[in-house]
Amino acid sequence: MGYIAIKGGEAAIEQAQELLEFLRTHSVAANPLSLEQIQHQLHFLHGRVLSEGGLYHPELASLAIKQSAGDTLEAAFYLRAYRSTRPRLNETPLQSGKNMRLIRRISAAFKDIPGGQMLGPTSDYLQRLFRFELLDESPEQFRRIAKLWLKESPPEALPTTFPKVLDSLRQEGLLPSIAEHPDRPFDITREPLVFPVSRSAALATMARAETGSILAIAYSNMRGYGDIHPTVAELRVGYLPVQMPHPITGELVEVGEVLMTECEVVAMYEAEANQNIPTFGLGYGACFGHNEVKAIAMAILDRALQKGMKHKPDNPSEDPEFVLLHIDGIESMGFASHYKMPHYVTFQSDLDRLRITQRMKNEE
Repeated sequence: MGYIAIKGGEAAIEQAQELLEFLRTHSVAANPLSLEQIQHQLHFLHGRVLSEGGLYHPELASLAIKQSAGDTLEAAFYLRAYRSTRPRLNETPLQSGKNMRLIRRISAAFKDIPGGQMLGPTSDYLQRLFRFELLDESPEQFRRIAKLWLKESPPEALPTTFPKVLDSLRQEGLLPSIAEHPDRPFDITREPLVFPVSRSAALATMARAETGSILAIAYSNMRGYGDIHPTVAELRVGYLPVQMPHPITGELVEVGEVLMTECEVVAMYEAEANQNIPTFGLGYGACFGHNEVKAIAMAILDRALQKGMKHKPDNPSEDPEFVLLHIDGIESMGFASHYKMPHYVTFQSDLDRLRITQRMKNEE
């Protein structure tokens, strides 16, 4: 959060705040949005703010969206600012995506996967055509859809968890094995990025990156400014149980769950320095909320950055410093917004220099 609003004329600032509040509420015929409506009816917007805010608090994410009038960057800023005021009471042990209570799970690498494909809620297979009946959707029609779905899908018929697709590839030796003692994850909320950075630092930075920024840089790699041509081994969306050690017994106890999107891609095969046999490279992406595009883009950049960390980067998407310092939406927004603030002194200096230069040129 490098830039924040500066102080100015108090009366003018108060009027600006009141006008912003009027902008949010000026439709006198409408009812105020409830936080529950925002969370469930604006599902993907809500998930994006959860992810970019870097704080899993569904109720406050809804409040941030409401307060910011739908500005995702401002909403994420509210969550970040609130998180910075909260004490840290404990840390969770490493969590595994295998334990997700899934609502969606697909693979582009294999047609038949253990447990089968589960399309779940998605617009991937729809034509992007307007549903004009939604212009005048009655409350009765709205509620009937959910009631019918719940009636036809008893809880015992709903899936729980499935094995990972990549496990079978690891058993064949086509992927590198998982480290038995992984390094402690880098905490970007308490430690500054000092390059060169670890992979966990890069992943943590990308996990709360702005969706559009991370997508744009990953897209540059896909289009030719790089050579990562990935295959989505598995894309998962679901609720990940959060476990904490019991304060007395020390045993892990489930304390809640978080909605997550997780993506694993395989791309390129090569022999590492400590390997004789080439294996697929793996890219990983995970973020809060339901945000599949971000998770896929993150996995692609993870694979590209791994290459850039081992060798000299050949393009921007492989350069950790370029990528990680330009994908944070809060920092980017702050830097762009600060140009709206008074720059009277510096601009006056520019004017004076230009006038003097022009006068000297005319006198030659």
